[in-house]
This record gives sequence, structure tokens and C-alpha cells, in this order.
Amino acid sequence: MLKMYSYKGCGTCRKAAKWLQSQGISFEEIPIRETPPSKDEIRLMLKGYEGQIKKLFNVSGQDYRALNLKEKLPDLLEDEAIDLLASNGNLIKRPFLLSENQGLVGFNEENWARLLKG
Repeated sequence: MLKMYSYKGCGTCRKAAKWLQSQGISFEEIPIRETPPSKDEIRLMLKGYEGQIKKLFNVSGQDYRALNLKEKLPDLLEDEAIDLLASNGNLIKRPFLLSENQGLVGFNEENWARLLKG
């Protein structure tokens, strides 16, 4: 089952959900702040971004700035960064879309179509 972690106040998340529905693609929508992706799900997503952990962070978010992650992230071990993401859904770039074996963060219609329609 396709999972989309999203935030109800996020316009991009609403646009992504509307796009999925218009394509007839069924998915489970999960509130990212209340139920962040698991460490295993984050690791799966990270594979698709070739280990570039920063791509998974919501770098424009308040929590990212409050924790001074722009400065700290380059020095964090991968497991430490994954722990941070799994414990705070606000830090994760959204929407966070996961299929059985891959995923995407953010919404780009072309990339989503490529992933979901093969």
C-alpha cells in the first residue's frame, strides 16, 4: 500500500493528495507530525537519494532553524540524523511518499508519475 506522510496545513501536501486521487491511485495518508515515518522507512527513502540525508530535511522549517541544523547537520552521523527525523515529523520534507521499495520527498508531478506509473 502506498503511504503518504503529510501535514494538513501544507498546500503542497494537499496538491499531492489531489493529484494522487485524480490519477486513481489509492494511498494511505498519515499525519507526519503525529506519526513520523519509522527509521526503516527513512532509511528506505535515503537509498533513493543516494545517502544525501539533507534532501530529507525540511530546511525551510522552524524546527530546522531552531535546532541550528544548517550548522550541525554536516557533522551528524547518519544514524543521528535518522533518529532526529524519526522523532520529529516537522523536520521531514513533505509530502513523504513511500511505495513498497522506494519513495520521494516533496511533490514534483513528473517524478511522482515516473515512480507510480513505471
